[in-house]
Amino acid sequence: MTVFAATQAAGADGIVVNHLGTTNTLVRVTDTAKYVLLPVEESVEDAKLDLLLDGNVERTFYVRLARNKVDYYVPFDISGYNGKNIIFNVVTAQGRASVREAKDDACWSSIRLSDTFDTTNTEKYRPAYHHTPLYGWMNDPNGMFYKDGVWHLYYQYNPYGSKWQNMTWGHSTSTDLINWEHHANAIEPNSLGSVFSGSCAIDSLNTAGFGKDAVIALYTSAGINQMQSLAHSVDNGATFTIYPGNPIVTLESEARDPNMFYNTATGKWNMLLAHALDHEMLIFSSADMKEWTLESAFGKGLGAQDGVWECPDLLYLPVEGADESKWVLICNINPGGPFGGSSTQYFVGEFDGKKFTADTDSEGNVPTKWMDYGKDHYATVSWSNAPEGRKVVIGWMSNWQYAAEVPTRQFRSANTLPRDIMLFKGDDGQYYIKTTPSPELTALRAQRSSNVRSKGVSKKPVKYALPTANDGICEILFTINAKKADKVVVTLSNNVGDKVDMTFNPATSTFDFDRRNSGITDFSYDFPTVVSAPTLRDSNIQTLRIYIDRSSIEVFDGEGNFVMTNLVFPKAPYSAITFAAEGGKATINNLEIYPIKNTVK
Repeated sequence: MTVFAATQAAGADGIVVNHLGTTNTLVRVTDTAKYVLLPVEESVEDAKLDLLLDGNVERTFYVRLARNKVDYYVPFDISGYNGKNIIFNVVTAQGRASVREAKDDACWSSIRLSDTFDTTNTEKYRPAYHHTPLYGWMNDPNGMFYKDGVWHLYYQYNPYGSKWQNMTWGHSTSTDLINWEHHANAIEPNSLGSVFSGSCAIDSLNTAGFGKDAVIALYTSAGINQMQSLAHSVDNGATFTIYPGNPIVTLESEARDPNMFYNTATGKWNMLLAHALDHEMLIFSSADMKEWTLESAFGKGLGAQDGVWECPDLLYLPVEGADESKWVLICNINPGGPFGGSSTQYFVGEFDGKKFTADTDSEGNVPTKWMDYGKDHYATVSWSNAPEGRKVVIGWMSNWQYAAEVPTRQFRSANTLPRDIMLFKGDDGQYYIKTTPSPELTALRAQRSSNVRSKGVSKKPVKYALPTANDGICEILFTINAKKADKVVVTLSNNVGDKVDMTFNPATSTFDFDRRNSGITDFSYDFPTVVSAPTLRDSNIQTLRIYIDRSSIEVFDGEGNFVMTNLVFPKAPYSAITFAAEGGKATINNLEIYPIKNTVK
């Protein structure tokens, strides 16, 4: 009888590597530690890892294990498995001609044990005051709620690399919407699949039977197909217990991202579910959040239809200056945004607990409306149970066209700044979302560095210095009075030639943002672009509030009529703001520049 032994590669202390073939390898942990550090190379394909504990599969996850070089490490926590035999059964992609070639992959000699993992920020473009994950990939915010003075933010998270995979609910909290504390992952993949987006609500009436004020989560379990699952928390969202009766909603076609709320008018829960490929939202009702009844569908043939519909929300918003409120259905779409890729549209109308009916314009059509006119605003949803009746939203600050290619590595993606929303009535009789930075953000301001009451501008540019502290992050406020000028151009620039041009066009009632020369743009054909927002007013006066972070610019209309969110990657921080008018003279009034404190440690 001939015995063939598996080949073995040298591993770090406490690691034994056994090669079983060109694509299959066992990694044995023979010592105790808090983490196994897994080496990642982003350009290779995912490897599949089955974690075996005493011979039984505990979980499966995916990592782009380094083949040629190590870009960075990600930690896998094994501290809870002391006393067990730990083996990672690894299946890599095809492409090795022999076991000898497979043994040369960089990962096998680089995997190591450690009791620490350094999460210190080393990224040039990591935002200084926007929420980001400590490391790894992040996309949609989801499951957000407010309870006992704490804002809970969950998000789609890959703990094992900076590209999309292993979807998990990451978890951060804040008491002020500015400073964020990171916590252990809240809901992780199981046998039903990855954990896609969803929502949380506080069950103050104990309708689900898990206890008064239990936090209930609905989310999409994404395995071979998509289905909806439930979990509950009795420790204010720190940990969740998965409902043994999952899945609670199954359909014959793809549907995801359940968003629920308690409807006081009907005494029932409502849930919106994105019928993604059918370009519609399904509306359900329930008495206990476990058994759901399909009531209606909304959206076929309406609004932007070019991409899948995702991440819904349904809010009852007051109208500014009027004794009325309207329902707003938020629908995120990818692709199909006004400037390509992903974006957030919304519909204003009426909702009776079963059916949503959108308002029409003067010609009887349902108009397409956008929450943000930048390239980098997606998956926007609201916090449930926000205090004082506020409606506070936050989005994912990226675009699916290039999110995995932006020039960061330790992490990918940030959230937008939190925003308070309501409605206002435009001159055309339509209702629009009014978006303003959440009031908590004023606490970010350091001492004002510039204060200019009034300055005339013409074709010759007028320049002011921007703060230098914390890589130039700042908030800028000013009002443009274009007078008889054709347009006014506001330019952010640095000393290496990078610039962003923002143009107010009073004749067309538009505001443009040009990032084609903003810095590093060549990582994607779709990144260098010009975007434009309607000001929704016929006026030669435009007030602006601009937030600059290390890799983003958010421009808010002073009255909330529009907002634009755009990523930028300047080779050096923007150091000046310049004003120029074309076709006549203009005035810049009430220019205030505030340096911003760094909240990321």
